[in-house]
Amino acid sequence: MHTRTFVAAAVGLGLVTLSACGSSDDGGSSQSGGKTVTLVSHDSWAVSKNVLADFEKQSGYQVKVLKDGDAGQAVNKAILTKDNPQGDVFFGVDNTLLSRALDNGVFQPYEAKGLDQVDGQYQLDAGKHRVTPVDHGDICVNYDKKYFADHKLAPPATFDDLVKPAYKNLLVTENASTSSPGLGFLLGTAAKYGDEGWEGYWKKLKANGVKVVDGWEQAYNEEFSGSAGGRKAGADRPLVVSYASSPPAEVIYGDPKPTTAPTGVAAGTCFRQVEFAGLLSNAKNSEGGKALIDFLISKPFQEDMPLNMFVYPVAKGAAVPAEFTEYGPAAKDPETMDPAKVAADRDQWVKSWTSLVLK
Repeated sequence: MHTRTFVAAAVGLGLVTLSACGSSDDGGSSQSGGKTVTLVSHDSWAVSKNVLADFEKQSGYQVKVLKDGDAGQAVNKAILTKDNPQGDVFFGVDNTLLSRALDNGVFQPYEAKGLDQVDGQYQLDAGKHRVTPVDHGDICVNYDKKYFADHKLAPPATFDDLVKPAYKNLLVTENASTSSPGLGFLLGTAAKYGDEGWEGYWKKLKANGVKVVDGWEQAYNEEFSGSAGGRKAGADRPLVVSYASSPPAEVIYGDPKPTTAPTGVAAGTCFRQVEFAGLLSNAKNSEGGKALIDFLISKPFQEDMPLNMFVYPVAKGAAVPAEFTEYGPAAKDPETMDPAKVAADRDQWVKSWTSLVLK
């Protein structure tokens, strides 16, 4: 999905962000039924120690986590290593990259226990069960409340607003070819304006001074004036492509903790992202992998996840933290796109976007 490196700031808060070397002794996961199960993920994986310890105690498996960069890098590596995978379960492929993983045979089918408790709208591979939905979130433009108050300017609310002269030179976004939120934002504009209109929209956005950087970390923590990191860096862009859950993170990790979020979300700029886990083809410990996938959609993990990875649960009835509902509610009407449409057009869109925006 991205690198939501709020998590990095939270390592001291009892989160487990283990990383391991794939060549190390794996405690017996080389035999099916071994006691180590290896999770391959993007860098934003995190879980509370006690929640993971409970799973390990109940299941008898030790979980080893191998982090492989941002979502795009991690998916590409999973494709390259599918015949001899680095682990048993892959977590973090999202709906913008899902077809690439499925078409390359990265996963084997497994219908997880408890899947009937997962909302059907997130089950994008429902008939085949090659992947299991784990979380969802919204990629949206965030704004710096103080900047807009100081300038007596209403913050933008929609995609249309972003191309208005009042917002010239204010937006920073991520490269759609290297960044998951950058790609999500591009897909949001394609969903909004269609095959015929999205390029014209980006021409206007470019003319209005949009700045493009490689990834989320740079955009959010170095270029965006509303984030804690951006304020320290003297950032000068009050609009950034990030997540609907970014404002709660600013509150939770604020030092000192603010009484209200310093950032807001332009609700008419959101694109819905769903993240999945799957049992890797040729997994050495497929039984352990199945147990781990069951755990990822269980209530203990689903309720632990929001404040660790800043995403929303997919399980029905899983409680959402008060900070989320107050400072980062999920978008009511986000742009969405059929995965088949993403599969058919994504690569061409990224190619066109690159020549249009970066040249």
